[in-house]
Amino acid sequence: MMSTFIHPTALVSPTARIGANVNIGPFCVIEDKVIIKSGCSINSFVHISNNTHIGKDCQIFQGSVIGEIPQDLKYGGEETKLIVGDRTKIREFCTINKGTKANGETVIGNDVLLMAYVHIAHDCIIGDNVILANGVQLGGHVEIGDWVTVGGMTPVHQFTKIGCHSFIGGGYRIVQDIPPYILAMGEPLKYAGINSIGLRRRNFPSDVRDLIKKIYKIIFKSKTNISDSMNLINNDYSEFKEANIIMEFIKNSSRGLI
Repeated sequence: MMSTFIHPTALVSPTARIGANVNIGPFCVIEDKVIIKSGCSINSFVHISNNTHIGKDCQIFQGSVIGEIPQDLKYGGEETKLIVGDRTKIREFCTINKGTKANGETVIGNDVLLMAYVHIAHDCIIGDNVILANGVQLGGHVEIGDWVTVGGMTPVHQFTKIGCHSFIGGGYRIVQDIPPYILAMGEPLKYAGINSIGLRRRNFPSDVRDLIKKIYKIIFKSKTNISDSMNLINNDYSEFKEANIIMEFIKNSSRGLI
């Protein structure tokens, strides 16, 4: 039967709550009011700052700094949180900041993979099953839906939204909102078709994929403006869940679409 192991060189606050079967490696620092749930592995030289909540069966690799205060001059020392879901992997030298008084917390979902050197700034919301490849850098208040993949070395402008099931190629700048289910490539970033491979892997039927493609043909390939496109989609496809997800995303876009 496994039990929790804390290396003798690790510094763990007496107010931290450490679950069963947790392994904390050499020279880690675990600050006040940290919660680490069962089955987690915290490798060497990891610093977890106060008010950080780590879900079950997470892995945090060497040199990561988790839950540190925001790099935001408006931050005034208010008590905020970082919340990380279950089974999330945080690879080497990632930095993740807690929230500000604007939202109160930064949230990362379940089954997320953050590759090496990823930065997630204050007040970001990351959905489930997201992959951020090496060197992705998120500004504050970024929102990323479920099942999104962002390619390596990609900066994401603050307040940008990325819709569920989208795939963004590596090395591009994301400065406007990316709607759900699509591929985005190029400089400046452009619609490059729907994420057919990802949708097939997630068992989206062919008729649903065809529907999504028709909707985006109206949005990106027709000569109608976005308001007229939304009216067409609402008139012809509003009974479909995916159409409503797309329309709701566009309705809530604050930075405009790519």
